[in-house]
Amino acid sequence: MTIAQPAFVLVRPQMGENIGGAARAMLNFGLDQMRMVDPRDGWPNPKAVAMASGAGRVLDAAGVFPTTAEAIADCDYVFATTARQRGLTKPIVTPERAMEQARAMIAEGRRVAVLFGPERAGLENDDIARANAIVSVPVNPEFPSLNLAQCVLLTGYEWRRQTVEIVPEVIELAKTEFASAVEIEKLGDHYEERLEEAGFFFPEVKAEGMKMNLRNLWSRMPLTRADVQILHGILRQMVRWKERGE
Repeated sequence: MTIAQPAFVLVRPQMGENIGGAARAMLNFGLDQMRMVDPRDGWPNPKAVAMASGAGRVLDAAGVFPTTAEAIADCDYVFATTARQRGLTKPIVTPERAMEQARAMIAEGRRVAVLFGPERAGLENDDIARANAIVSVPVNPEFPSLNLAQCVLLTGYEWRRQTVEIVPEVIELAKTEFASAVEIEKLGDHYEERLEEAGFFFPEVKAEGMKMNLRNLWSRMPLTRADVQILHGILRQMVRWKERGE
């Protein structure tokens, strides 16, 4: 196992489709260190390959072990994912906290693994007893069951958040750019002039406040140059339409 990332250990997985889905979820978030413990339908599994859909290299490199103890024998710290109370005294952490800790330990050169249980009932207490901490996803307590691939995906997502700078919000500009202050100022002038002619700023005592609110509206909007051109065009066409009707 490399020390650049945690190993995701699927303990006694039952369906090839879920193994393939887990591989796909792992690669989505830059993870490729998969291990399996005694897969029910043997290995390799053609259904897993079909479901992996492009993530076959994760399956090709996956290690297969007869027991959980052997799968994690070279690891320094192990997390076990479970949704049920097990009566074992251990730290219980969220996926976010677990991957934060994993990142710190891996940076120190320690080997980390995360255990994921079989689809039917999850990890057994004997597996969890070998772990250092429990990962608990804050799901609906009335329906806590997670599909194997879903749990892998959630954990992989939190790993990605810890290791890659993620911009929380971006705006995709489609063949345009944001309007400059001068362009927005001219747009404001255009609307103010035409609205003045139309008698919009009434009564006169409120006119200045109305003009200020209108200017504030333009400056508050993240307008692109294309937006400004459209707004100019709308107003010009409305004026032409009015003039044709007179």
